[in-house]
Amino acid sequence: MMEMNGKRGRLPQTRCGERRDAVTKRELVISVAERLGYTQNEVSEVVQKTLDAITECLAEGQRLEIRNFGVFEVKRRDARIGRNPRTGQEVSISQKCVATFKPGKALKEYVEGVGPRPAIAEPGATAARPNQPDGPPGLSV
Repeated sequence: MMEMNGKRGRLPQTRCGERRDAVTKRELVISVAERLGYTQNEVSEVVQKTLDAITECLAEGQRLEIRNFGVFEVKRRDARIGRNPRTGQEVSISQKCVATFKPGKALKEYVEGVGPRPAIAEPGATAARPNQPDGPPGLSV
């Protein structure tokens, strides 16, 4: 169960387009720690290192693909002429790079309600602990 704004309980079923409160990084850490039996400090470090690695890949212009979850990549937006909505005056908008995320098939199906719930590891089911990598580093998981 995730805690949302101080209320513990099941996450509400939502339909596409409905707005609901966001889950914070802290709430994510608590949920994962409870599910896997790790301490919140261990999970917090793993979550932060994961976010740092994603950020570094994107900053270097690399594409990061996580199978069945999705793809993070940087796309270039060309320079263009826009309009100030208040005055209608033309404004020059410079070229920029933006981080994008494209969900994978399994994530899309789950969110749409047509796919199975992603498997959740049981406590002790993972053999690798922090500082014990189980293979060569790579960008595809």
